[in-house]
Amino acid sequence: MVRERESVTRVADGVLRIHRAAVNCYLVVSPDGLTLIDAGLPGGRRALGDALRSVGATTSDISAVVLTHGHFDHVGMCARLERDEGVPVHVHAADRPLVRHPYRYEHERPRWPYPFRHPGALPILGSMVAAGALSVKGAAAEGDVHPGAPLEVPGGLVPIATPGHTAGHLAYLLPERGMLFTGDALVTLDPYTGREGPRIVARAATADAAANLVSLSALGKTDAGLVLPGHGAPFSDGIRAAVAIACRTPVA
Repeated sequence: MVRERESVTRVADGVLRIHRAAVNCYLVVSPDGLTLIDAGLPGGRRALGDALRSVGATTSDISAVVLTHGHFDHVGMCARLERDEGVPVHVHAADRPLVRHPYRYEHERPRWPYPFRHPGALPILGSMVAAGALSVKGAAAEGDVHPGAPLEVPGGLVPIATPGHTAGHLAYLLPERGMLFTGDALVTLDPYTGREGPRIVARAATADAAANLVSLSALGKTDAGLVLPGHGAPFSDGIRAAVAIACRTPVA
């Protein structure tokens, strides 16, 4: 399959998927402002600009960045948004140190064998490097996101605790719209193997795969109809179907 390198797609009214180098972030547009869910890689700035222009906005109009977790490929634009526009960045307290040091993350298996065992991942990893994966700067995030409590940011997002990929991983639900942003708790493309379909990310980047699999039950309880992952295409058959597939898919 030939994968898009960079794109902006409207996945629903008021929600834009910003895609660059197999990494997704999402712009939620509401009457009270704009919220960016995850911040991709540094090379995603042009796509972010395209998304903002499509709704008549600029980076100065972003009210907040909310992070699913602190890995380098989800915080890539945070430092610049903080520095240049004063945009606050929010994350679970357990992932706050990781946002500051986005390469210091726990993982169950060494990363280096994966490109040899899974050559289909090489184009993906290469595109991530080209998009700045090796030069991400940390950000001074606020560790103030508490699962279950609606966020005081535009959009009315509700964070859901989904530890495993990282200690403080969160998903975000738009409850009235049945939309679930799963980050890397559940993806439809694993960058470390190149395999597609609902699954959890390979142990090369997951701190605790067993805990991650347990967290899928929390996602399923939302009964969301549209699943918007951190990597891969949206999944429109509902979170329950996505979780069922992920639970029976071996973890690489």
